[in-house]
Amino acid sequence: MRNEGFDSEMTRPRREPRQRSAGEALSALMRLCSRAERSSGDAMRLMRQWSVAENEREGVLRRLVEMKFIDDSRYAEAFVREKTDLAGWGEYKIRMALQRKGISRTTIDDALRTTDRDTMRMHLEQRIVRKMRTVKYTSPYDLRTKLMRYALSLGYDFDTAGDAVEKTMRDIPSQE
Repeated sequence: MRNEGFDSEMTRPRREPRQRSAGEALSALMRLCSRAERSSGDAMRLMRQWSVAENEREGVLRRLVEMKFIDDSRYAEAFVREKTDLAGWGEYKIRMALQRKGISRTTIDDALRTTDRDTMRMHLEQRIVRKMRTVKYTSPYDLRTKLMRYALSLGYDFDTAGDAVEKTMRDIPSQE
């Protein structure tokens, strides 16, 4: 027996976001920003999704900034703190994520200056030790390569990643 309506019953139709006026967008963004930090890029993206008129978006954003609901430097500092402390990201990955969010280069540089490099290195070393427990390898070279690739994928520069991998490799007992 074939159920021809199976696909349509199992997947919901995608709802188009309703169009909002500038006032509705301002209210909605004020509510969202009071719950969690948002960047100006986040606000612009949401207003595009809500089909807010293009000429009104800048005015809404200006009001949000004036009322201190949105502050890109405050957002960048919180983002850097979260990604270094909780996610263990390196500088390059953080920088790219903030650039995708529309944060200016100077704001990103200022936020990254607040990080403690020693703490970031310690987080990286901890992540490498954890990764080492799960990675499958056939030789020390293979292990070093996989750990290095992992450290680079976290957004650390080559020298920092190499130093952390070498330190971790020295600290493990030889398996020969």
